[in-house]
Amino acid sequence: MTQISTAALVAAARSGGWLVGFPTDTVPALAVRPDRSELIFAAKQRSLDKPLILMAATPQALWPFVAGTPQEWKVWQAVAQHHWPGALTLVLPASQRVPTGLNPTSAQTIGLRVPKSPLAQMILEQTGSLATTSINRSGHPPLTSSQAIESQFPEVLIPLTEDWEQSGTPSTVARWRSGDWQILRQGSITLGR
Repeated sequence: MTQISTAALVAAARSGGWLVGFPTDTVPALAVRPDRSELIFAAKQRSLDKPLILMAATPQALWPFVAGTPQEWKVWQAVAQHHWPGALTLVLPASQRVPTGLNPTSAQTIGLRVPKSPLAQMILEQTGSLATTSINRSGHPPLTSSQAIESQFPEVLIPLTEDWEQSGTPSTVARWRSGDWQILRQGSITLGR
């Protein structure tokens, strides 16, 4: 049985030795301490050219991982203020603080998200930012129930909770490039001009 208390899950995530999973507002997250990102790539059989997302409880926890001009910062922070917490992943220029394991083949960018889920927020407040992605084998649909996760990923620790309700739609992914947003994946959030 991989279901454990939230406190035990937080401790396991902070130790860096365990993969953890938890519900978010979109699809459940598979997460690990950023310096142990290789555990996610191995578990999912994921190609190294598919970067992970850095997820945190607040935008302030993510900004140190970003590098940009004052004008860019204004745009990014305005979008974040409007859509976070929520189903939007921003891909921005990476600062030197980003662990290379998050984006092994292109360390120039980092995907960032603040989920709108009370349980995810509570976990992330205690663990600090985590490297995340959806829980599924690479190329397969995201798993959305604790039973499916336990069946396919028995090594992943998940919280004892009935709160696995989420939209089931992955987040919108928007990359900042040449002064504008490029939509890499359209989800429920649409960025206006």
